Amino acid sequence: MTQTSTDRDSLTSIIILTHNRLAETQACVESIRRYTKPGTYEIVVVDNNSTDGTRAWLASQPDIHTILNNENLGFPAGCNQGIRMARGNTIVLLNNDTVVTPRWLDNLLTCLYSADDIGAVGPVTNHACYYQAISVPYRTMEEMHQFAEQYNHSNPQKWERRLKLIGFCFVVKRTVLDKVGLLDERFSPGHFEDDDLSLRILQAGYQLVLCRDTFIHHHGSATFVHRDDVQQVVATNSKKFRDKWGFDSHYSLHIRYDVLQLMNQHPRDKELKVLEIGCACGATLLQVRNLYPNARLYGVELNPNAASIATLFADVQAMDIEENIHYEKEFFDYIIFADVLEHLYDPWNVVRRFREHLAPGGVILASIPNVMHISVIRDLVNGNWNYTDVGLLDRTHVRFFTLNTIDRMFADAGYSNREYAVNVSPLTELDKAWVRALTNVSEHKNETLFTAYQYLCRVTK
Repeated sequence: MTQTSTDRDSLTSIIILTHNRLAETQACVESIRRYTKPGTYEIVVVDNNSTDGTRAWLASQPDIHTILNNENLGFPAGCNQGIRMARGNTIVLLNNDTVVTPRWLDNLLTCLYSADDIGAVGPVTNHACYYQAISVPYRTMEEMHQFAEQYNHSNPQKWERRLKLIGFCFVVKRTVLDKVGLLDERFSPGHFEDDDLSLRILQAGYQLVLCRDTFIHHHGSATFVHRDDVQQVVATNSKKFRDKWGFDSHYSLHIRYDVLQLMNQHPRDKELKVLEIGCACGATLLQVRNLYPNARLYGVELNPNAASIATLFADVQAMDIEENIHYEKEFFDYIIFADVLEHLYDPWNVVRRFREHLAPGGVILASIPNVMHISVIRDLVNGNWNYTDVGLLDRTHVRFFTLNTIDRMFADAGYSNREYAVNVSPLTELDKAWVRALTNVSEHKNETLFTAYQYLCRVTK
């Protein structure tokens, strides 16, 4: 069901937080005035105790509603103040270090109000995390606006469902906020409040959509650029997020684009049956749905908190895949093992048994860390084999693989067509010298064996 044009065309409240950086705030506001239809929006600025002339400038702007704080309350609390003052049916949380562009708001509202179950949307930009940044050709702001003029054309084919949207430009229906609540102020001064709000919107039954048909410019991290303790804030709020949700945001919301690149380019309307082992919150599966709208999605995930998010759009089970599995024979077109096999006691048996559940011509996609990587070999030569919380020697790894042992595992399990790509990590000059020396003494004479961080595997039944 689509919503009425009254909802679509009603007042939009644009909430901007400021803490100094007056020039960027002025550029942001000027771009709103230039590229947003008069009479359709209001600007609410919440100032967190600026001392650089921002308050005097705000006082001279008759079209801006202001809230002036006598201390820096941080991003979540400040945004909540602005939302409470706002009069609009649509709320835009917009960073003051952004510059909006032609048709930006029209495009975003077109998507937001295209269906009742879309709760929030966001644009792409030049600087953002979680895959919302795109490569851009411009070097000046004049060139940026020329680029955006060509780029910003509404196109539903460029809308993607997401598990989270980044808060530099977060456009949400007021009715959704009324249902799920405002930003969680435990995450002040900032970081992870957008992760948290995104997941609460999903849990309430709404979709989040990334609008790849809309671009705005983002300078990046203006609120935090002068903070010496940014890393500490991120670490603290990451723990707060884990304590609240029961899973790590970075790991559980990660989209494995590298693995999905190994899929064939099937027609978009083709039905595919895809199973992901260790699907976490299902971000990779959701990207499969973006690529193939008729895909049938299945997952296995042992963390019940992460699985509860994935179950919103996929058939997810909690099971030990080294025990009995309960799927039809010759059913799946793809089975994904993204950094899973090294955690199993008998991965050789698992890939052999799951072969029975692949349809004829079905494919396993896997990523497996390379224990021959230069960082591991160099430490081993120097007498070290140190387990870590993440990485090649993750302390939860049970088995270790080289390209040779990976290939032998799949060959012995009956997979005839085996293809491999690699993920690599940056190497120092010392690393490169070690790689050259090791290649000279290796019978394979192949530097990739020592520079591959992970092997990306595509093996066919």
